[in-house]
Amino acid sequence: MEDTPTRPLPEGRTETGLTPSPCLTKNTTFTAGEELTYKLYYNWNFVWLSAGEMTFKVIDEDDQWHFKVVGKTYESYDWFFKVRDYYDTWVQKETGLPIMGIRNIEEGKYRLYDYLTYDQSRGTVHNDRGKAPTDIREHHDFKIDRCMHDIVSILYYARNVDFSKMKKDEAFPVQIFMDKEAWPLKVRYNGSEANKNIRDFGKFNTQKFSPEVIPGRVFPDGASINVWVTDDANRVPLVIDSPLSVGSVKAVLHKHQGLRYPMKAKL
Repeated sequence: MEDTPTRPLPEGRTETGLTPSPCLTKNTTFTAGEELTYKLYYNWNFVWLSAGEMTFKVIDEDDQWHFKVVGKTYESYDWFFKVRDYYDTWVQKETGLPIMGIRNIEEGKYRLYDYLTYDQSRGTVHNDRGKAPTDIREHHDFKIDRCMHDIVSILYYARNVDFSKMKKDEAFPVQIFMDKEAWPLKVRYNGSEANKNIRDFGKFNTQKFSPEVIPGRVFPDGASINVWVTDDANRVPLVIDSPLSVGSVKAVLHKHQGLRYPMKAKL
């Protein structure tokens, strides 16, 4: 059993108020059949390039939610930097915590297949890791703190945080297991923003928050991303603006279907 460097998750309070619980997430925002598609824009030397699309799907599997995420560059962009990323995460409906997660990554010449199985009650995660499902090169078992999320489950958890009970600039802690480490991060609430213009979609009333990101191959140290979600019961992410080690990327909602509620935030 390998020890992963972790810190206990603070409980009970944020910097100024109550902490949303990462251990028991009551889903009030999404439902089976929800599908969100985003256009990806890459900023290179002050020029925004339409680079690809990313789709998020919610699938009902008995007592579990299956979150399926696919990110691809357009074929016309592949000559520059080809991306074919596939993320699959299964979470317990009752808690919102991950049971299993798979990342199958192709980014330029980089390849990664990362398969994680969580035992949240025992505080362990098993990791099979390699270049492809048929090329597994590492097997690890890690100790983790309780209520551990992954990079996909945390997005749906954040959608279920009731920001109306938080003050502007308030932050709450989260933990994500990724790349053989547990990462203690913060999500900061930036307040409401009315009349936010969304390209090709019109104007919306929004709530904005900024999660810290994991530094390393993709993100610079100390970076945060900015997320605008609909200020309604769906809390659909409309824009995700993220710095990269080189340039930046922006995901803008392109189309949606299967929302749980009418999109009342649209003006």
